[in-house]
Amino acid sequence: MNSGTIDCSIGIMAYNEEANIGRLLEAVLGQNLSVCRLGEIYVVSSGCTDRTEDIVRDFMKKDERIRLLVQKERKGKASAINLFLSHARGDVLFVESGDTVPEPDTLEKLARPFLDDGVGMTGGRPVPVNGRDDFIGYAVHLLWNLHHRIALRHPKLGELVAFRNVVGEIPVNTAVDEASMEAIVREAGLRLEYVGDARVLNKGPENVGDFLKQRRRIAIGHLHLKNKQGYSVSTTSLKNTLAALAAETEWGVRTVAWTLGAVLLEAYARASGSFDFFIRKRNPFVWDIAESTKNVSGS
Repeated sequence: MNSGTIDCSIGIMAYNEEANIGRLLEAVLGQNLSVCRLGEIYVVSSGCTDRTEDIVRDFMKKDERIRLLVQKERKGKASAINLFLSHARGDVLFVESGDTVPEPDTLEKLARPFLDDGVGMTGGRPVPVNGRDDFIGYAVHLLWNLHHRIALRHPKLGELVAFRNVVGEIPVNTAVDEASMEAIVREAGLRLEYVGDARVLNKGPENVGDFLKQRRRIAIGHLHLKNKQGYSVSTTSLKNTLAALAAETEWGVRTVAWTLGAVLLEAYARASGSFDFFIRKRNPFVWDIAESTKNVSGS
């Protein structure tokens, strides 16, 4: 780093993202940057069987910073991240999921805190594009609202994160990659910083099956993280969750019923995840895709 600028690299992890990868790359290329000097844009294609790689190659003709790394076999997101880490040369590295879209100032807002040498990792606010007029849409928004409220006081980072280039690799068998990075950064004596106005759009599940599939897998991942790295994320704390839930202000007959339903689904997912991890010895770091989460346009 020098003279108030930071050399940055971004890694986009993609598995069959033909519906979103073009929009995501356009958003990255269109970022408003000042402190952040984005010199490398990597897309890691992990076992893609659709047009993702063709779309990326078309973008490579437009901007020489874009580079494609191909894993012929899908080995899990952590493996894809480690491939990016082995190539990236920036002082600060971004990792973004291929099914998200950052708002125009997001990368800059995530980079600025690194002017403070004590900051080791930052994360933005995931904002779902789902509607809120049905139960699952409401549950998705509730989940991320609680995440936001907790992260403001006890940073929990995900979907799009930035970190100093001190993470050589993360455990290849983790299903919660950003949380694993948190553990490594904290162990290095550096701080986490949640940047609540650095927004990144994502898509939550549209049906109960996908909701449970996603939340169950994350529950297993957090248990694995605690077991292998001795680290717990702030959103697993019942105390933090209840405090955030109490701060919600939109209460009515329907929202109370839907909130209770969402709590029951989350409780079931966590209980199922505990059963999978402790009894069935499962750790799905190469996971089944929740297909309804893939269209960030919301349509």
